[in-house]
Amino acid sequence: MPQQETREHAFVNYLKELASRGDRAALAALHRAVSSPETTPFTTHRYVVPWLPERSSPWRDRCYYLVAALFAGHPLDWPSAERGFANFGASFARLDPNKERENVERRFTALLNTNREELSVHLRHAVALLRAASSPIPVDWALLLRDIQLWNTPDHRIQRRWARAFWGSRQTEETQPSPQEASDVR
Repeated sequence: MPQQETREHAFVNYLKELASRGDRAALAALHRAVSSPETTPFTTHRYVVPWLPERSSPWRDRCYYLVAALFAGHPLDWPSAERGFANFGASFARLDPNKERENVERRFTALLNTNREELSVHLRHAVALLRAASSPIPVDWALLLRDIQLWNTPDHRIQRRWARAFWGSRQTEETQPSPQEASDVR
């Protein structure tokens, strides 16, 4: 039985469809959107409002607008085969670890420590880094949408999951024995 598509996946698939058919006007309108629906250009509403849950909170609405704006500037999604392992921490971990490592870690730590009112600013900068990488780094947009809706949970589960994906992958790379070390152990 095929897995039922979540609202977040359906919304991101819609955004991907806009990008794949080259709807530059829609993407430009979405890219200009700010993180709050109250100040978003009216041209953006037509693309986002149909996807908002019926009984939505202002925060949830804001998350949809934010992801739409970020996606429009960087419409690169993780391949479906890699979904589930590709939260935003995993995307950020793909930034070149040898190049400005301290700066990348500092930015990632600031992102994890931000409150939801300032989250959009930090995410915009983070996505800009992913887009500007020598090989642009994908984002699991549906998972990002789901994660930021849960940003303020008291247990900080999203931030902890992102941290595990970011530092866990780096530790794995750093602690992998070299081929010579591996043969010495045998």
